[in-house]
Amino acid sequence: MAIKLEDKKAIVAEVSEAAKSALSAVVVDARGVTVSAMTGLRKQARESGVYMRVVRNTLLRRVVEGTPFEVLTDTFKGPTLIAFSNEHPGAAARIFKDFAKGQEKFEIKAAAFEGNLIAADALASLPTYDEAISQLMSVIQGATSKFVRTLAAIQAQKEASAA
Repeated sequence: MAIKLEDKKAIVAEVSEAAKSALSAVVVDARGVTVSAMTGLRKQARESGVYMRVVRNTLLRRVVEGTPFEVLTDTFKGPTLIAFSNEHPGAAARIFKDFAKGQEKFEIKAAAFEGNLIAADALASLPTYDEAISQLMSVIQGATSKFVRTLAAIQAQKEASAA
């Protein structure tokens, strides 16, 4: 089906706007996925702050031109669904990784983060903000409790040598 020039410009403008504020991008081939499954995926993506769109490859090349996602250009072959993560870099990759477990034909082609191609599994394993804060607090708590135990041991050693 032919798309009018005005419609193509509108698509490029819309997807470009999403790409400007995105932290990462993931490209997938969604051939063979049922409509109901895609509807569920789109809903899950919206709730996670992920912009998803099926775009023609020629238009997608125009969208990513001059952006950190230009490294994905070689993966634009066949039907292409692109997702931009806006709130957390690993959100789209995490959603697609979970979705692919139940879909045989759903294939993650590539992912980009900060201008580099990155494995989607690595991107999906990035901790969320809350998880990162929790990990940091755990490290700080461990270090301070070890410091307190060391001070207590030094004090006990001095008291033992003074007695």
